[in-house]
Amino acid sequence: MDKVKITKDLFVFSPPDTSLQEKIERESLTFWQDATRRLMENQIAVISLFVISLIAILAIVGPYMNEYKYDQQLEPLRQHVKLPPRVPVLEKIGIMDGTNKKGENVYLKRGLENEYYWFGTDDLGRDLWTRVWEGVRVSLYIGLLAAFINLVIGVTYGGISGYYGGKVDIIMMRITEIIGGIPTLVVLILFLLVFKPGIFTMSMALVLTYWIGMARVTRGQVLKLKNQEFILASRTLGASSAQLIFKHMIPNIMPTIIIVITFSIPSAIFYEAFLAFIGLGLPAPHASLGVLINDGYKFLKTYPYMMFIPAIVLSILMLCLNLFANGLRDAVDPKMRGQ
Repeated sequence: MDKVKITKDLFVFSPPDTSLQEKIERESLTFWQDATRRLMENQIAVISLFVISLIAILAIVGPYMNEYKYDQQLEPLRQHVKLPPRVPVLEKIGIMDGTNKKGENVYLKRGLENEYYWFGTDDLGRDLWTRVWEGVRVSLYIGLLAAFINLVIGVTYGGISGYYGGKVDIIMMRITEIIGGIPTLVVLILFLLVFKPGIFTMSMALVLTYWIGMARVTRGQVLKLKNQEFILASRTLGASSAQLIFKHMIPNIMPTIIIVITFSIPSAIFYEAFLAFIGLGLPAPHASLGVLINDGYKFLKTYPYMMFIPAIVLSILMLCLNLFANGLRDAVDPKMRGQ
């Protein structure tokens, strides 16, 4: 083929299109607006958040939806002991209709035709609907307490340790290693020897040990940021150490902090339920999901609803919290954009 000689005549000058300079290709969003939008696009996370909100609402209003109290033993006791679940509408379709494993309607057999216990009663005649939602209150309290401990103690401790570095960092990290080397179960047992079993004892054990992981994460993130240009510029302009830590560094690592806190909530709830199941939780007659599962486990073969109902509520709560945490992690992580 003949070679074509390229000359200036073959090209035509194209002036810039000034109308495109004002064209907005993409909606301007802040980081949190973009994270919220991506979170709302995650249907599983949104459904999980809705279920968590519903469980939280039932934990607030559930115990007041009937006249029974969580520690109330119904009289006469013999008639109200171990009643299976009975719900007015569902009983017409053969679900939760008050029948036992033999197919007998226990309510009719005991002369309680007009009584309805939505989750049944336990071996002491106490209403399980009220006790389950009282137990959810305890679980949510433990989860929120764990989040508060991580946010206040863990972030502050890790931020100070990472910012100052040197001997301060060495001493503070050795303290965390000493505290973290003691299992939380051992700490709880030591508290039980001093204080009475209860929510206060469990709260103190969490306050003492549960912030270690957050402190280490925060320290690592602060070490990455403290020598960057915007921190050096703020220090040059006269910003104090407290301002550098809490006004400049912590907001920049807030997505990581939120992720750790969100995942710590189901972990703390499961930990409380486990301790209650092995007998280190709330004393009788107080209720928590772990206590209810432990009580129902004794009657698993004869009255399985006593264990299955609180176990299902705990499982749904744990599953939704973890799914929402996964969705939140994907939403606040810029690397996950478009995936």
